[in-house]
Amino acid sequence: MTSLTELQATLAAFAAERDWDKWHTPENLAKSISIEAAELLECYQWGKEPDPQAVRDELADVLTYCLQMARRLGVDPAQIVLDKLEVTRKKYPVKEVQQESSKSEKAENPAI
Repeated sequence: MTSLTELQATLAAFAAERDWDKWHTPENLAKSISIEAAELLECYQWGKEPDPQAVRDELADVLTYCLQMARRLGVDPAQIVLDKLEVTRKKYPVKEVQQESSKSEKAENPAI
């Protein structure tokens, strides 16, 4: 399995070989993430069953731009995800979330 660091290095080399790195500003990368995320969402438009390969391709595009942006900003993608997860853990404690989920289920299905 390839590590995120190895993957980022491969992506950086790919962009450098094509002289694309000059276009990979945080602003352009953020725009590209949004555009590719919209293309991923389009796979699910109209409630249709998506083409699995199209979903994989678009997800790869989103991840590619996210990893390139993390490299450009000098942040460790794994660490920022873990940091955000810790914030989310505190914001949504397990017991409180489970209680809210249970309330929602009972409201939707009074027979529970």
